[in-house]
Amino acid sequence: MAERDSSGGEDEGPKPGTAPRHDPEELPAEIREGVPDYDDEYLDRVSDRLLYSYDLDADYAVDGERFELYAELRMRNQKQFLHPALSYADHETKEYLFARRVATPTVGELKRLVDLGHEVADERVEGDEQHYGTDVTFVLVGDRLPEAVADFVDGFRDRTLLKFGYYGHYEVNLIVVAPETESIVASEAAGIADAFRLWEPVEPPDEGFFSRFAKRFWR
Repeated sequence: MAERDSSGGEDEGPKPGTAPRHDPEELPAEIREGVPDYDDEYLDRVSDRLLYSYDLDADYAVDGERFELYAELRMRNQKQFLHPALSYADHETKEYLFARRVATPTVGELKRLVDLGHEVADERVEGDEQHYGTDVTFVLVGDRLPEAVADFVDGFRDRTLLKFGYYGHYEVNLIVVAPETESIVASEAAGIADAFRLWEPVEPPDEGFFSRFAKRFWR
């Protein structure tokens, strides 16, 4: 199920939509050098949550649409026999994430992004026996979260099987967030939504993502 939450109140605490940043000196040099400066306090803090798993870019354009933040994730899951060189059953999963600021998000803009998601998938998804899944995720960061937008995103799912699933699948995901009001809505399969919920800490999983991914596939 998609998750929609909002909270306000007058209790004292961190500014809405913000969270303490990592001390840059705590990060390895190769990571520090690869993280752009987004000149946007909220997106900078989102990048803090993405930088260990995603390759990050700023001011990114795709098919005429511009996004302040772009993130790309690539993973390979494999079984091996005695030695890594003797691997088999390799499967890849990827995610392309696009985020930008808007004044007020609209249903019309979200529908256009869904169409763009299919264009991105047509250009980038290489369907073959090793491809497990690709997520194309769009995030709109607005001043508020209109009810019509929340209703559209809540429960939204757009999944396309390739060769009846034999070549895996790709999925278009939507997230809309209003940091100032601590409101967010995410489509059903948008697992990265927690990275944009900065007013809440990220709870570490009981096991690693690779382990959970492998269990999901091989069960």
